[in-house]
Parts: sequence; structure tokens; C-alpha cells
Amino acid sequence: MSSIVTDRGIVHYEAFGRGVPVVLLHCWLGSWNYWFSTMEFLAHYRYKTYALDFWGFGESAKQGVFSVAEYVEMVDQFMERMGLRSARVMGHSMGGTVSLSLMLTRPERVSKVAVVGSPIAGSGLSLLLKLSGHWRIAQLLYAVPGLLPSLIKLLSTTYARDWQTLWGMLSQDLSRTTAESFSRSIRDLHHTDLRPRLSECQVPAMGIYGCKDNIVDPKQAELLRQSVREPTVHYFDASGHFPMLDETDRFHQAILGFLSDT
Repeated sequence: MSSIVTDRGIVHYEAFGRGVPVVLLHCWLGSWNYWFSTMEFLAHYRYKTYALDFWGFGESAKQGVFSVAEYVEMVDQFMERMGLRSARVMGHSMGGTVSLSLMLTRPERVSKVAVVGSPIAGSGLSLLLKLSGHWRIAQLLYAVPGLLPSLIKLLSTTYARDWQTLWGMLSQDLSRTTAESFSRSIRDLHHTDLRPRLSECQVPAMGIYGCKDNIVDPKQAELLRQSVREPTVHYFDASGHFPMLDETDRFHQAILGFLSDT
């Protein structure tokens, strides 16, 4: 396990491979572990991947305000400490929104940006996720023993074809997530809207969206297409919110083509 100390606490990360740097950012309730197979895949093509745990999730510090802006600051500090002047940055769901925000606020840090099932506007989140941002609801979910894990396990059967693998990752990550990070992060994501600034994007951008996604509306891809100059947009017909699990080979080929394209 690797970590750095920032002014807001420890940031846990894992690094794999050698070559061109790629920073990978996880989804809400997730951790670096969602990128494990992608890290192994990219290592064969001379990429060095860095997968981070956001504050409040995984093995990173549990204090903070857990906002998109704070996570942008976290990634910026991480890259500074690691000597990464610029990198290709890719994020899943909330991690993709952070990736785009980093590109807009610290453009020198991002040479290419890719998002996977990410909300461009928080209105694209499912109703259940929007409700999770209400503090009283979060308190209830955490106050009743076993309620939140049981609910997430039931819902995971609709989130990915290989829901058992997904649940295995989610169950581990849920045990390391506090009520504060659970609620505050998704509430901030709900109120985030990148549309007013997205046209400022000056780097190659790609979006991958599962047509069966019931967490983030796949039509969010069209917001990317409308705002960014010549984006690469993929719709995965057989995927939900986790195309890296549902269509792994196609997913890996899509990101490899984008990352290596000059």
C-alpha cells in the first residue's frame, strides 16, 4: 500500500507499470480497486497507472468536505508530490466529473481526459443517488445495522451483469465509507454542472457510457458531444454503469485507442 501526506490528510494510491503516466479516479462509494484489471492491461502497453482513493473512501483520510472542488485539489496535490507535470486522466462516474473539473481548473495537468458513465450535470443522477445526498436519509441508512449493505447488494443486481463481482468490491468499500463522505460527496455531485465551462476544453476528450446505465443517465454523453470540440463518444449497448465489468475487452480496447492516439 502506498500513500502520500497532503494538507488534508493521507491519500492512498496504487501504481502499476512503467511509461506514460495515467491517473485513474474512482466512482462514488468506490476505491482504486475498480481499476485493477485496467491497470494490468495498460501496463502491457507502456503506461504507468496511478489509481487514487478519494478522501472519505478506500484507505484515504476520512476528514474533509468531500466535494468535487476538494477532490480536484487532492489530485492536483498528488500530481505535484509525484512529480507529474501532466498526465492522461480518466475517471469513472464521480471520478470522471472530477477529471473534467481538473481539466478546466488546472488545464496544465491534463493532456487527455476520459470519463466513464460520468454526470456532466448532476441532474443526470438517478433519483436514489439524489436522495442519498440528504443528510437525514444518510443517517438513517447508517443507523440501522445492515440496512445500507442489504440495499446496495439488492441494487447491485441491476447495476452490472457480473453483479457478484461488483458486490464483492462494493461490500468492502462500504465498510470504509463514513456517513459524512457517503452523503456530502453525492450531494455536491448532484449540484455540480460543468456545462457552462465545458467548451473551454482544449485537450482530446472521450466519454464511454453504458446504454443500460440506471445510475447516471447515458444521455449525459450528448452534453459532452455538444460542448467539447470533436470528442470521442462510445455507447456500450450491453453495459450498465460499469462497462469495465460488463464489456471488459471492448472497454480496454476503447481506452487504449484513445490514450495512444496522437
